Amino acid sequence: MPKEHKLQIIPLGGLGEIGKNMTVIRYDNQILLIDAGLAFPEDDMLGIDIVIPDYSYVVDNKDLLLGILVTHGHEDHIGALPYLMKDIDAPIFSTKLTLGLVNTKLKENNIQNVQTNAVKPGDSIKLGMFKVDFIRVSHSIPDSLGLAIHTPLGTIVHTGDFKLDHTPVTNEILDIYKFADLGDKGVLCLMSDSTNIERPGFTMSERRVGQMFDEVFRDAKGRIILASFASNVHRVQQVLTAAFNNDRKVAIVGRSMLNYATIAAELDYLDIPEGTLIDIDEALKLPGNQVCIITTGSQGEPMSVLTRMAMNDHKKMDIQPGDTVVISASPIPVNEKSVARTIDNLFKLGATVIYEPGSGVHVSGHASQEELKLMINMVKPRCFIPVHGEYRMLIKHGQLAEQLGIVKENIFVADNGSVIEFKKSGACIAGKVTSGRILVDGLGVGDVGNIVLRDRKQLSQDGILIVVIALSKNSGEIVAGPDIVTRGFVYVRESEKMLDEAKVKIQEITERCLNNGITEWALLKSNIRDALGKHLYDKTKRRPIILPIIQGVNKDNYLSY
Repeated sequence: MPKEHKLQIIPLGGLGEIGKNMTVIRYDNQILLIDAGLAFPEDDMLGIDIVIPDYSYVVDNKDLLLGILVTHGHEDHIGALPYLMKDIDAPIFSTKLTLGLVNTKLKENNIQNVQTNAVKPGDSIKLGMFKVDFIRVSHSIPDSLGLAIHTPLGTIVHTGDFKLDHTPVTNEILDIYKFADLGDKGVLCLMSDSTNIERPGFTMSERRVGQMFDEVFRDAKGRIILASFASNVHRVQQVLTAAFNNDRKVAIVGRSMLNYATIAAELDYLDIPEGTLIDIDEALKLPGNQVCIITTGSQGEPMSVLTRMAMNDHKKMDIQPGDTVVISASPIPVNEKSVARTIDNLFKLGATVIYEPGSGVHVSGHASQEELKLMINMVKPRCFIPVHGEYRMLIKHGQLAEQLGIVKENIFVADNGSVIEFKKSGACIAGKVTSGRILVDGLGVGDVGNIVLRDRKQLSQDGILIVVIALSKNSGEIVAGPDIVTRGFVYVRESEKMLDEAKVKIQEITERCLNNGITEWALLKSNIRDALGKHLYDKTKRRPIILPIIQGVNKDNYLSY
């Protein structure tokens, strides 16, 4: 009996969450990878810098990998590439700007000899049994792509991040004709961006932001400090244009903002009016009404320029009464508190702060409900997989697809790691592969797990208590101590009585264990930890981390010392 061919879609990130987008497309023993992004850490991920997908499935099957298709240059689509490319060797295909950003990341991480291949919307390439069409879409960064992946079992359409902008800053209008043509020819499965499924109507055009910038620049009496995503090249272009129209000079501050602007300018994606862009040191010497500063910090990042200015902690700049601060971005859900704190601090320092919602200085780069309906109706897929969104968003997008006539059994609201399998006989979720998250902390990749995070959380909530005891090597009796050192648990001067009681408790536990023949230090430490933990919880209702340290000493030498 001949082998039945299988086509599989395996999301490794981006489902049930915002960010760390990564999807495997597999036909028999050939694999394509779509995107490799990161996510911001959640509030309880103390000390974590970024979160990337668990890509062990890709590494385990790296010999089958034909190429990596990158839809656009946002961090949630390219941020994991420097980590992934250390473990695999595969060509990367994307547009010129996206590859410029990717190559900079790879260079910063000392990753060399990666084959990158520039494509344009309208191009097609052949990779094994796959034929890939690259489709122009509108988004908040230039050179964004949708994908049509043709396979022997049918065509998969992946929208990438998109919206329908009839008046974009550039001429990058979503290629309605290509999507409609694919729909007319027949599409097996549509994977569509779900980020804005909860927003009715249409997403406003990016040009609307440019109009608001003109108003802000015209009305502001002092300096303008504008924070946005570094990768939002369209937004930076509109700031430069508004500044030129209103006789202001522009300085760009912040490493990531400078990197993106430099790459975009070198590749001709930024049109910088002559004489508009100046150095920050020069800008600080000019009168406030002649200056605009573009910076990072729209998400309240602790080390960003805007946040440090709001905390009076920047070495060059501070907020002055009369400054107008424009936050041209929506806060990502995990960053809402940080953004609100930054805005409060800016107001306290006397700045006028213009921010979402309703200000008009930011519009989303993602499709709202009516655009999502249009995409489904154009493509007319047999099967539908909502992607790029938290779980409720995926559910609602699936419900929208059902309202538009897609059979419920052909709508797959999946989890990361789900294997959505297509055969001639039909489609189903056929199992799971390894998936999850890898936490990046400094130079450590994946060495911080749930246990370390639990300890960090406990340290942050209840502190640590260290117990030090010296035991005689010969007799096993207590020679010195117990001594107690605490950090973040109680204020020692006001808790001397309780700590003295704890010392008595430790001495009693230790002597009881020694009298019962328990001399193994690991067991002795465990007994101290358990009994002292219960005692302290009864007294304080707190559970500090208890760290017993036992020293073996020569009694005579120790005493003479």
